[in-house]
Amino acid sequence: MDIQGRVAVITGGASGIGLASARALAGAGARLVLGDVEEAALGRAVDELAHEGASVVGEVLDVAREEDLVALRETALRHFGGAHLVMANAGVGGGPVIGTPTPVWDWVMGVNVDGVVNALGAFLPLLLDQDEGHVVATASLAGLGGVPGMGPYVASKFAVVGIMESLFYELALRGSRVGASVLCPGFVRTRIHESTRNLPRDLAGYLDDPAVRAAGELAARAVQAGIDPSEVAALVLDAVRHERFWILTHERAATRTTEQRLEWMRGGPAPRINLDGATRP
Repeated sequence: MDIQGRVAVITGGASGIGLASARALAGAGARLVLGDVEEAALGRAVDELAHEGASVVGEVLDVAREEDLVALRETALRHFGGAHLVMANAGVGGGPVIGTPTPVWDWVMGVNVDGVVNALGAFLPLLLDQDEGHVVATASLAGLGGVPGMGPYVASKFAVVGIMESLFYELALRGSRVGASVLCPGFVRTRIHESTRNLPRDLAGYLDDPAVRAAGELAARAVQAGIDPSEVAALVLDAVRHERFWILTHERAATRTTEQRLEWMRGGPAPRINLDGATRP
């Protein structure tokens, strides 16, 4: 896919992987439509990118709301006349399986899963009609294997991998020229470990749980030891250009996770959790 002159839509575009991908795509000649729940961060991102020469517009949204993704599509059409690349990237973390209340599960699944579903629902008809474009959804290494202390997050990322694999096959059966990729990063230096800053106010007491605090501290250390978001963005850009489905920032960890699950299924030992392997590409 030629990026020059195309319109790239990115949710969670105000920071981390989303912002780094926006910067990489702008450098390749794309025009940008960014969506994010954090208004101040979005404003800063749009200003920075515009100052760097990008053609960019931003819109505050909640990806869990279908109507907000429809509005983002209309913004892309109004400002740039279309959309070609859609990156469903917005995401939040969560706590352990044991003890996490249902409303927190609902919040995590709403952002991480409904956010992808809503992006696909809003933009896929447009891409299919023009028979051109590409969709990228951000999952995680945690979408390839279970991780203690991260139950809702893991569940949501498994779902994203399944959604995108299914989409890949559906596009192939149609003979469509629309491409699909799933991004499964290991630890990246983003603020994902701080995503509970956007937790609904009525759920704030959940953060006082010692198990939740401990999981957050572990995640923070791992994230800080991870790779730079610009490295992920370069892989995203390359995958879109060459129509590759799997985007693996930590390929050895990703493939070993999958191999160990197969060994486990065949009666071998349960996989050992090696967070260090997910901090280095």
